[in-house]
Amino acid sequence: MLNPADPAFLTRIEGLLPPGTLRPAEPRYLEEPRGKWHGTAAAVACPATTEEVAAIVRAAAAARVGIVPWGGGTGLVGAQVMTEGPLPLILSLERMNRIRAAYPEENVLLAEAGVILADVHKAAEAVGRIFPLTLASQGSCRIGGNLATNAGGVNVLRYGNARDLCLGLEAVLPDGEVWHGLKRLRKDNTGYDLRGLLIGAEGTLGVITAASLRLFPKPAAEGAALMVVPDPAAALHLLALAQARLGSVSAFELISGMGLEFLAETLPQVRQPFAAKPDWMVLIDVGLATGSPEEALTGLFEAALDAGLVTDGLIAQSSAQRAQFWEVRETIPLANRAVGSVSSHDISLPLGEVAGFIRDAGPALTRLGHWRINCFGHLGDGNLHYNVFPPKGEKPAAYKALVDPVQDLVHGMVVARGGSFSAEHGIGRLKVADLERYGDPAKLAAMRAIKQALDPLGIMNPGAVLR
Repeated sequence: MLNPADPAFLTRIEGLLPPGTLRPAEPRYLEEPRGKWHGTAAAVACPATTEEVAAIVRAAAAARVGIVPWGGGTGLVGAQVMTEGPLPLILSLERMNRIRAAYPEENVLLAEAGVILADVHKAAEAVGRIFPLTLASQGSCRIGGNLATNAGGVNVLRYGNARDLCLGLEAVLPDGEVWHGLKRLRKDNTGYDLRGLLIGAEGTLGVITAASLRLFPKPAAEGAALMVVPDPAAALHLLALAQARLGSVSAFELISGMGLEFLAETLPQVRQPFAAKPDWMVLIDVGLATGSPEEALTGLFEAALDAGLVTDGLIAQSSAQRAQFWEVRETIPLANRAVGSVSSHDISLPLGEVAGFIRDAGPALTRLGHWRINCFGHLGDGNLHYNVFPPKGEKPAAYKALVDPVQDLVHGMVVARGGSFSAEHGIGRLKVADLERYGDPAKLAAMRAIKQALDPLGIMNPGAVLR
């Protein structure tokens, strides 16, 4: 059993750390973006060094007090808030925000866990490189949290998830020992991959304090296009055509007409790309080492038009117009939040199953009621955000009793097609029951054994990922 972070424990912690490191648990540490949970905590510890993190974890292990790691607080599955149980200590990495070193000739950047993702981008740009992890929350999320959740984003198609963008880690393990794994190696075949284990563990196996990040050369020219497609099946054929013709497709985003409707309702200042809202369109983004993106995308559009895969399109003629295209895509989640969903789903499917799922899921949901469905997301890597909303003019609260049935139906259909009920947001506390229901028994047993081996006291982010 865990113990609460009582006044005696907090006094001991204060004695181990510089003045000002321990702070009250302000509301911003206890909330999450969707407002589903309100957390509890005795205090917030804001260490400035790895040694201070280790001292905090050692003290928590000795007192058997739970620790909730906190990055930028932007996670969408509740991993950063503990809603029940003995009062924990929140461990914020926000003061560990230094770029330790850059090695542009190696395409490597060493960053502490509390560096805001946008600042990682700036540090990479300062040495003539890019760090391609791109998220809507990049102005506030932090690289430690990105790694702890194995964040995805819009560029996974070309560059991979956060795990693919990390070469090494420095981390404090649950007993307070520091793992010095901050290597810059592409090849290191020396036993179990602790880096891969801690990435995506959502703070349940240790606290990431710094990372060795992969950088990439900046493309010589970048471009984007919006192309109207008849349906998701045509969009997938267009993806294959784009990859065959262009080679390096950075992003391939599916946008539904319902998403455009929501933008018109809630964010009318966002410029709509087409006079008549299409049922489906895709946003294609490319980065080329040579040649003109506009010419390459024009050639793609003409070939797709001849093949019956597109019916209309716009090709960005400037960086400003490219940014306008992306504004449409990146503000759809804000419109969703303003409308208010009954149930939101972060799912992934084999590419060959995507069109069939979209075709079948809507009619299946009509058995439970009448809905507005906004399906959008990273089609290039099979990750959809399939969100279910009440009819226009009605409030989500009236459908509270249908939240679980809707989620069960969607997740069941996804898993039946070989997909995942959590593509890029993680498990957190929101999807613990889903993991138990749909997870492979052998994998779950291995996960519990790993948790027991590394964190036998159960102090690291109690209740997240595993019950």
